[in-house]
Amino acid sequence: MPGKYALVWDAPNMDMGLGAILGGRPTAAHRPRFDALGRWVALRAKDRAARPEANVFTNVTPGGAESIRSWVEAIRNVGFAVFAKPKLNESSDVDPDMLNYLRDNRAELTGVVVASADGQNFQTLLEEFIADGIPVSVVGFHEHAAWAVAHPDIEFIDLEDIEGVFREPLPRVNLDNLPDEGAWLQPFRSLNALL
Repeated sequence: MPGKYALVWDAPNMDMGLGAILGGRPTAAHRPRFDALGRWVALRAKDRAARPEANVFTNVTPGGAESIRSWVEAIRNVGFAVFAKPKLNESSDVDPDMLNYLRDNRAELTGVVVASADGQNFQTLLEEFIADGIPVSVVGFHEHAAWAVAHPDIEFIDLEDIEGVFREPLPRVNLDNLPDEGAWLQPFRSLNALL
């Protein structure tokens, strides 16, 4: 049986990174399309003669199940497995669960993609994988993943560079890519939030 080429998607962290780029909650045009992402994983697995696997790790806030139910069902229908964990406090993040999944499946992995806006929590384990000859990629946003962009042995892929993941280009005006004429960087929240 061929090995697994696995994607692990850190939903809370990717949402936070996307929100930071957008300056708020994404509209439908700026939400990632998981069918395009799944197709990308399947093609990469096929090129490596591996079995594709895609896993989303997410938290569910108390009383918040209904708000994400349709999203969870939609991505499961595309072919993603979902690990959902109650968000009871700050220490109930899904990062440890993602790390455990990677460790538990290490022997089967022929390649791994970690999708996280920062992903630095995974750096040590990913470097161990690289030392064992397992190719490692990080999918995220270059604004938030300087460690992966600069890492000599990790392939960094900006989520927006995966074909078809976004219906419209992200409004990515930031300090790293200012137009010659300058640009306004909008506040992340209203001043009224300070009251």
